[in-house]
Amino acid sequence: MDDVRQGTVDWDQQGAHNLGNALAAIAAARHAGVPAAIACEGLSRFEGVKRRMERLAVINDIAVYDDFAHHPTAIQTTLTGLRRVVGKQRIFCILEMRSNTMKAGVHKDSLAPSLSEADEVILYEPPDLGWDLGEISRQLRNGRTCHRVADIIETITTEARAGDHILIMSNGSFEGLHRRLIDALNNGLGR
Repeated sequence: MDDVRQGTVDWDQQGAHNLGNALAAIAAARHAGVPAAIACEGLSRFEGVKRRMERLAVINDIAVYDDFAHHPTAIQTTLTGLRRVVGKQRIFCILEMRSNTMKAGVHKDSLAPSLSEADEVILYEPPDLGWDLGEISRQLRNGRTCHRVADIIETITTEARAGDHILIMSNGSFEGLHRRLIDALNNGLGR
């Protein structure tokens, strides 16, 4: 109140959306009679929501994240938040078109701009997608399309190096990519 510190939140959450949610939670708690300092203590213990910029592993200083991305606005918000945290470190974004609107190509005109914060973009195009992701890849400075999850794993394990951030964006299981990639990195692949 009146520019006096009410508490401190110490957590690993990233992005403007998480900051906004935290402030709303503190305000709601205060409205319910919980002092801001107590609300801040509670938020400091909050570990986040599964599949929302969730850090799954760090292997050889390569961080692997999972995010339940399902449309360009969410993709852009997540990438912008990660960029703010990692600065100039390299971000690989691996994207699966999993939602019905993404599979149908509804967002194809806004997809490339939503990926602009990523240094490297890998678009997964399964055989049954129904539209060509090559056009999106060509709009990106470092975009490429892969047709097999095994090719994505090979690309990352060959190209990733210490300090990189691998962001896997899908609202599905992505053919087990998360675990398979972490296992490959743990087995000494990656530089």
